[in-house]
Amino acid sequence: MTTILHHPLWIGLALAAALPAQTPPPAPPAPAAADANAPVPITVFATLPAYESPRLSPDGTKVVAKQAVGGQQVLVVSDLFGGGKPALLGAPENTDINWWRWVNDDWLIVGVGAQQMLYSTDVYITRMIGISADLKKSNRIDWDKSGLRADNVLWTAHDGSPRILLSRQTGIEREEDYNPAVFEVDVSTGRSRRIVGGRNNIHDWYADGEGQVRAAYQYSDQTRRSALLYRANNNEEFRVIARRERRDEDGLTVPITFRADGSAIAFDDEGGFTSVYEVSLPDLALGKKLYSLEGYDVDGITDNATENDIAGVSVTDRHRRNVWFDPKLKTLQENIDKAVGDRRARLVSWDKARDRFLVEVGAPNQAGGLYYWDSGDAAMKRVGWSSAALQGRRLSPVSTIRYAARDGTPIEAVLTMPRHRPGQKNLPLIVLPHGGPSARDSESWDWWTQYLAELGYVVIQPNYRGSSGYGTAFARKGAGEWGLKMQDDLNDAVTHLAKQGIADPKRVCMVGASYGGYAAMRAAQRDGSLYRCAVSYAGVSDLAALRRYDSQFLNGRTIGDWLRKQAPDFQTVSPRFHAADFSTPILLMHGKQDKRVPVAQSRMLAAELKRAGKAHRYVEQPLGDHFFSRGEDRLQFLREMTDFLKAHNPA
Repeated sequence: MTTILHHPLWIGLALAAALPAQTPPPAPPAPAAADANAPVPITVFATLPAYESPRLSPDGTKVVAKQAVGGQQVLVVSDLFGGGKPALLGAPENTDINWWRWVNDDWLIVGVGAQQMLYSTDVYITRMIGISADLKKSNRIDWDKSGLRADNVLWTAHDGSPRILLSRQTGIEREEDYNPAVFEVDVSTGRSRRIVGGRNNIHDWYADGEGQVRAAYQYSDQTRRSALLYRANNNEEFRVIARRERRDEDGLTVPITFRADGSAIAFDDEGGFTSVYEVSLPDLALGKKLYSLEGYDVDGITDNATENDIAGVSVTDRHRRNVWFDPKLKTLQENIDKAVGDRRARLVSWDKARDRFLVEVGAPNQAGGLYYWDSGDAAMKRVGWSSAALQGRRLSPVSTIRYAARDGTPIEAVLTMPRHRPGQKNLPLIVLPHGGPSARDSESWDWWTQYLAELGYVVIQPNYRGSSGYGTAFARKGAGEWGLKMQDDLNDAVTHLAKQGIADPKRVCMVGASYGGYAAMRAAQRDGSLYRCAVSYAGVSDLAALRRYDSQFLNGRTIGDWLRKQAPDFQTVSPRFHAADFSTPILLMHGKQDKRVPVAQSRMLAAELKRAGKAHRYVEQPLGDHFFSRGEDRLQFLREMTDFLKAHNPA
């Protein structure tokens, strides 16, 4: 087996985890109360949010979250409302801290990843660390015995012990090592023992609330065939209970939560929208529909404390929210909703007893803050503001609109109106398509959108065909339509807003990142007569090259199949090959450390535009990634975009 442990990057990360706990610098003093109508400086929008994915410890006394320290995101463990100094965990350059969760009151697990050259191929490697709550002790979990992926946690113990179930590849040389096995790990010591061995083409394992491995999803990237394996407990052998052929339209129903009565909870799109059902085992027959939302898919489920039943679901219609079945949580949510008025509150973490909660409270035009509520108290306590500069300020109003595309397809979109121009008509417009494209926008705080509105632009974020969350039929409408009807949906938003008198159709730019960046490239190439300029961050210019890049990842052939369905003729809809057709200036920006869309995608287009003598500007960020993880990169991007818009489509 070729070892990957001794790469300098991994050694550096291990040392970082073992460093003594550090104390973040003190937060700057809160600003004096500002005039609500005063302009907000660009630096405020570029500042990283104070908290990312906060998690409350099982005893409800500590919080772990990514926090912004000196413009960088680091992992911080702190006591609620004082009592001890926060401890900080950084990571070496080009290493990601991807996720974190509590195992018990004394131990955390943290997932990390980094890009590395392996056999002349650039690959992404993941590992896991067990870290004490004070960040003074760390254990690398089987780093030298793992393959590329070694950070998939299936279960954590409910008895307070530091035990987890970890699914990981055991090597890279032999095929049997490439298929992940399941191990029980004591994160306080790093010791592990194998529970289930790897099996051919099985990459996803599922455990129940007692820590028994109950199901496995088997998929062949060569034949595109899949199967579901199942057993009632660890003492039984796995057997196939369902199969799917490549030609089948419907996917397999996979149990997510195993109930105490022997049934399970699963998602199914019977009726065209993802809903939550009871299913019987082992025949997987659909039973009672537990929840559905008319016109929308269900996003996810939340288990009860013992993970043997469902406590609620997460959904997104106009905005993201939780729907609780558990009577205690339902009543708590109702009480919080009443307390926050026209703002929106979402429970994001809780203690083991589900008596103490972390609650995010904000609005689409307010960055909001993080609050703590002990259900025995009368009121919530604020842990901190998401933006120390903005605090509770309200900025530009956000709403949801609907319009019909030229072929009659209904499109939902998020509209942000500039707060300094109330009642004005025929305003300059930014079309801001989301990435993915299997994603969607909804009413939520968005630093990028709010900044553009602060400059004076109307911003429209269309959920074009192919966006997720609107059912299977709407998703399938995007098949084969990259840069075609999906692009038409974006253009039709301009027509709609112009008819409403909201936007001036002669003062429009398209701005976007990832797939949105691709759409901006395509707008400048295909629809230059409609747009005065375009801005692409981390956009895709060559779909064939992206397919080759994606082929290195797990199930790369299937990813390629999917991309081919989205765009049957790569060359026709790849902007790189049509530089001569660009008729509007474009700003291209890309992070050199981007692991999702390689920087070569923007480099190639910039070179072709230069060769064709077309107006463009290319800016590469040496430490930038795909997600604007550094405040410095956000600020540079906003400044470059501002200058470009002022030059070509001033507000």
